[in-house]
Amino acid sequence: MNFPAISGRFASGRFAACVAIVTAIAVLWGPPASAQGFKWWQSDTFIRGLGLTQEQSTKIEAIFQKTVPVLRQQKGALDKAEADFNQMVEASDDAQVMAQVGVVEAARSELNKSRTMMLLRMRRVLTPDQRVQFVMLQQQTRNHGRGGR
Repeated sequence: MNFPAISGRFASGRFAACVAIVTAIAVLWGPPASAQGFKWWQSDTFIRGLGLTQEQSTKIEAIFQKTVPVLRQQKGALDKAEADFNQMVEASDDAQVMAQVGVVEAARSELNKSRTMMLLRMRRVLTPDQRVQFVMLQQQTRNHGRGGR
């Protein structure tokens, strides 16, 4: 037996669920506002609050500058994969769309891994006490941006 109306609604429902999942992942995995272009190691608040030395600031900047080209390339790959996905949503079957979801998520994963490694290398420049203080300053910065204290 063939039930075209039921299978069509099921496929449409699966497709809508797929789009919803990809959209949710994109929103949840986006970097926090405090991580978007804020060079905390050059901020007077963080320099004073952490007791950051010029040598530490220089090392952290070098880590950042070394990683930026990789992040830009990976962000470009992610943007292209997402654009391809958006085109496929309109014209491709479920299998092709799901294959592209894999491409998008692999690109997102590579970008997140590179960013995480950059942050880990930066963190290692700090002393244990500075790491604790950094977490507190970062939280204060986030709360202040949300209208908190």
